[in-house]
Amino acid sequence: MEMESIITEMAKKARIASREAASAGSAVKNRVLTDLADILLAERKALFVENARDVEAAREKGLSAAMVDRLTLTDKTVESMAKGLREVAAQEDPVGGISHMRVRPNGLMVGKMTIPLGVVCMIYESRPNVTVDAAGLCLKAGNAVILRGGSEAIHSNTALGGLIARALAENGLPPETVSLVPITDRAAVNVLLAQEEYIDLVIPRGGEGLIRFVVEHSRIPVLKHYKGVCHMFVDRGADHGMAEGICMNAKVQRPGVCNALETLLVHKDEARTFLPRVEGSLKAAGVEIRGCERTVEIVAEAVPATEDDWGREFLDLILAVKVVDSLEAALAHIAAYGSQHTEAIVTPHYDRALTFMRRVDASAVMVNASTRFNDGGELGLGAEIGISTSKLHAFGPMGVKELTSEKFVVLGEGQIRS
Repeated sequence: MEMESIITEMAKKARIASREAASAGSAVKNRVLTDLADILLAERKALFVENARDVEAAREKGLSAAMVDRLTLTDKTVESMAKGLREVAAQEDPVGGISHMRVRPNGLMVGKMTIPLGVVCMIYESRPNVTVDAAGLCLKAGNAVILRGGSEAIHSNTALGGLIARALAENGLPPETVSLVPITDRAAVNVLLAQEEYIDLVIPRGGEGLIRFVVEHSRIPVLKHYKGVCHMFVDRGADHGMAEGICMNAKVQRPGVCNALETLLVHKDEARTFLPRVEGSLKAAGVEIRGCERTVEIVAEAVPATEDDWGREFLDLILAVKVVDSLEAALAHIAAYGSQHTEAIVTPHYDRALTFMRRVDASAVMVNASTRFNDGGELGLGAEIGISTSKLHAFGPMGVKELTSEKFVVLGEGQIRS
C-alpha cells in the first residue's frame, strides 16, 4: 500500500509540474539544459563513484557483458550526455508553433498548434544516460517525465536525478518536472502502468521481455519497439570494399545495441567473391557466422543456420548470413523476418536503391551506409528518448518533435454555425 501511495503521489505531482513545464519559456528550458550539461561535467567524478557501485554489483550478479557495457559511465559517456543536452537546447522550441493555417469559406482561420504530450513515463534498463536524455528531451518539449530505471543502475540514476533536480531548482522549475522512482521492486512498474489519470504516455526502453511486459500490463498508451533485427543486403554489382566496411561497422562496433547488424543477405552473383573476403574480417573480430546452405558451401567455418536464426536479435558477435537470388528475394526475407527497425542496402543502382527504400517497412532505411546510423544523435535530433517501431504516433528515433502533439486552433470574427 505504501508503494502505491508513493507512486500515485509522484504521478499527481508530475501532472501539476507538467502545467508549469508546458508554459515555461524557451529561455528557461534552455538554461536548465545548458546548466545541467555544465553540472554533469563538473560532477563526473562523483557520478563515477556511484556508477562503480552499480557496475560491481552487476558483475557479481553475472550480468552479460553487453548489459555491463550499457551500464558503465565513462568520460566519453558523460561528455556525450552534455553534448546532447546542448544540442537539444540549441534546437528550435516546437511548443506553441502554429502550422497548416488555412482559411475556410466562412472566413474562419483554422490551423494546428504544437503542444506538449503532458506527463511521460520512461521505463528502462541499464543505461544511465537515458536518465539525462529523457529528462532533457521531455523538458524541451514542455513535458514532465517520470523515470523508472532498472535496479541495476539505481545508484547511478539517483546521482543523476539529484543533479537534474539541482538544475531545475536553480532555474525556478519544480523538481517534480523530472522525478525518479526510488523503488527497485518490479511491482512498482505495475503501479506506474495503472496511473492513466496522470500519465499520458509510457515509453519502455530495454530488452524485449521488458517491453512486452509493459505493453501487456499498461492501461496507458505505449510507444515501443520489441527488438532490432537489422538486415543488410549486398546487391548485384555492389562495391565489395564498401560492403565489407559497412558490414564490419554495423556488426562489430557495438554488437549489443538495437541498431547492430544481425543478418547479412548477399546477392548470388556476389556471394562467391564477397563472402570469402568478409569472412576473414569477421573471423578476426571473433564473429560466428551462421549461414544458409549456399553460405556454408562457400564459407567453410560457417555453422548451418536454423530457422530460429532468421529473425533473431543476437546482441552478440554472431551474424546470420543468407545468399539470395534477387532483390525481390531479399525484400521477401526482410518482410518475413524484419522488426521494422533498420534495414540497409549496398548498391550502385539508383533504381534498385529507390525500390528498396520504398518497399522496406522500417523506421530507417540506409543506402550505402551502416545500420548504426539509426540513432537520434547521428540523425541530427540531438539526444533521443528511444526508437519507435509502432508508427503511432512516431516512427524511428524520437527527439523533441516526437514528444509533442497538436491541437486545432480556430480564429474567427464572430462566425456562428448555421
